[in-house]
Amino acid sequence: MEARVSRNEDHTRHNPSDVDVPIPGAPSVEAPSLVEPIEPREPLPPKPDQDSPETVSPTGVPTGAAKTAVSQSGRFLTTAQGTRMRETDHSLKAGPRGPILLQDHHLREKITHFDHERIPERVVHARGAAAHGVFVANGAGVGVSKAGFLAAGTETPVFVRFSTVLGSRGSADTVRDTRGFATKFYSDEGTYDLVGNNIPVFFIQDGIKFPDVVHAAKPHPDREIPQAQSAHDTFWDFVSLHTEAQAHTMWNMSDRGIPRSFRTMEGFGVHTFRLVNEAGETTLVKFHWKPRQGVHSLVWEEAQIINGMDPDFHRRDLADTIEAGAYPQWDLGIQTFPDTPEEMFEGIDLLDPTKFVPEELAPVQIIGTMTLNANPTNYFAETEQVAFHPGHLVPGIDVTNDPLLQARLFSYIDTQISRLGGPNFSQLPINRPLTPVNDMLRDGMHQTAVHGGVAPYKPNSLDGGCPFLAGEDMNAYIEVPQELPSSRKVRESPATFDDHFSQVGMFFRSLTPVEQDHVIQAYTFELGKCYEENIRIRQLQSLANIDERLCAEVAQGLGLPAPAPTVTMEESATSPALSQIGETWPVDGRIIGIIADESSDLDAVDSVRQDLHAAGMVPLVIAPKGGKLGTSIVVQRTWLTARSTEFDAILLAGSSTPGSDATDSRDAKAGDPSGHASADPRASLMIAEAYRHAKALGGWGNAENALAAAGVPSTAPGVVVGDDTSAVVEQLKVLLAQHRVWERFPAA
Repeated sequence: MEARVSRNEDHTRHNPSDVDVPIPGAPSVEAPSLVEPIEPREPLPPKPDQDSPETVSPTGVPTGAAKTAVSQSGRFLTTAQGTRMRETDHSLKAGPRGPILLQDHHLREKITHFDHERIPERVVHARGAAAHGVFVANGAGVGVSKAGFLAAGTETPVFVRFSTVLGSRGSADTVRDTRGFATKFYSDEGTYDLVGNNIPVFFIQDGIKFPDVVHAAKPHPDREIPQAQSAHDTFWDFVSLHTEAQAHTMWNMSDRGIPRSFRTMEGFGVHTFRLVNEAGETTLVKFHWKPRQGVHSLVWEEAQIINGMDPDFHRRDLADTIEAGAYPQWDLGIQTFPDTPEEMFEGIDLLDPTKFVPEELAPVQIIGTMTLNANPTNYFAETEQVAFHPGHLVPGIDVTNDPLLQARLFSYIDTQISRLGGPNFSQLPINRPLTPVNDMLRDGMHQTAVHGGVAPYKPNSLDGGCPFLAGEDMNAYIEVPQELPSSRKVRESPATFDDHFSQVGMFFRSLTPVEQDHVIQAYTFELGKCYEENIRIRQLQSLANIDERLCAEVAQGLGLPAPAPTVTMEESATSPALSQIGETWPVDGRIIGIIADESSDLDAVDSVRQDLHAAGMVPLVIAPKGGKLGTSIVVQRTWLTARSTEFDAILLAGSSTPGSDATDSRDAKAGDPSGHASADPRASLMIAEAYRHAKALGGWGNAENALAAAGVPSTAPGVVVGDDTSAVVEQLKVLLAQHRVWERFPAA
């Protein structure tokens, strides 16, 4: 909360009409003038919610310069070489109507750079959003790892990038897909990258299959559709044939495939890693990011609406909540396992990336907390150019022989060289370590360091022997020595990799009935989008091997017979930790829409905003039109721009007066077949949608009229109406702690 207060104090300087409750979209440091400024001045500083990489040299030496030292500077337009320009609106021509001259160096520089503004996007994880933050260790990891950033109280700067997997940079955020969760720790022992997903298992067991699963999941090569979706023939053709993919597919078909936000999403390292402590003892571990706001998801209709209303929903949510001072937080945890020669735990092969270890068998131990507290200053320079690699390790953390991880150790650095134009991508500001670098690597494209010395080799005497090798007592990185049994060269997997169904069935049976319904509907929808019946039939066979009821109900929805299982699976114990329902969570960062107009009790509206903000939530006022209500309450959304999907709950400060644009010709959402002339149809749509999506609703004043216009009973579960606004807010907090009013979703 202390960090939030200081951030809010920053925001109050820039929003004098709304000083007490910071909101996303706060005005700039200075209000723009109505006419083009002509008085030369320095560039404006970044907004208070923004931050940039530390200013270190290309070789990691702190420069002491301000972070803005690497951004544009100076009052005047220049060429890339710093020559001031008098004109930039007209090309150099042979007369006013003549052809453009080849000698126009400014035109050529400007256009050439523009032509190359885009670098090749990532093959996967192309669409991303990121933020700066800090990781603070609690010391619980010291016993298993000597990594310095895990020492108690150590604060380590981090940069985190979230992403979807399948879509291009221009796709939508709330598609059903896996999300990337990659964290760069700028440790004083070197940079450590924890590159994971929001799902703890992967589609494949061996990295050699990665091109296959990606080619299958990407749009069809003949039509380049569908974008950012798995609901098509090539995907289901692959996973129904390559049945080790059933584990990841089940997670994707669950609500985990459509998270509410990045900040309510778990993260997993996926692989098993090996930690080493000061005594040289080793432990096998799996990494977990646990969101402090809980793990929450969208319902499918919400996701579909959002993709049309706001395809940038997740990246906007992340940036807005940070700007509002509601900083997202995750606890970093580890599951630990004895480092035995078999690398097994409770019958689970720890080197199989399609398997997870239930938390009931190996509890997650929290070793620190990450807070994201600043947005990037420049998307391209930071979010787009950041380069992660699972081989970016520090002393105390080592890899295992997981065959998917082993392939990633090659693939990532190869990809960075292609995307970022050469081998010097680590010199980009966002990738620079915050510790000295002396790597003897030289030259190459985009070499920005000016290296001294004449002997970039070892051994040497001409540079005085520098750089020297560090001993183990100097915190050098040392791979863990590992005995390798006598073996032969084969293209095989161990027999323990052969079970493709038992954990998948356990996952499904661990979900609550309503979550199981969502899985059934997801499979039915996805397979219903496939053209080829044989692919649907083949996937039904895999579902029969996973769970009889799941297969039967999906088959019914597809109009196909349910096959009998071809393998016999013993029903294993369930893992309640896999369900997202049943616990209560903090309400920090929840987005609350407050419907109000000029007839509302504006003092009550202001009081509610204060209460919500004090509880760590983000209140947004929705009104018939923009501007202000009264003299001080700034309107953030209107009937035209708002949709229920943006909000975790909606409060009604009275009735919902129709807006002046409530006509079909202006906004089709304003069409009103019900004939409730007293309420704006778009407000009624928001209320009805929120109710249908099991969100909490509350209100005072004439709120019952607005509920009635939307067809929502004021006595329904999760609807709180009363004259005491404080009591309404308190009941709202109780409802929000469960994320949704699950009683409105009786299981089929």
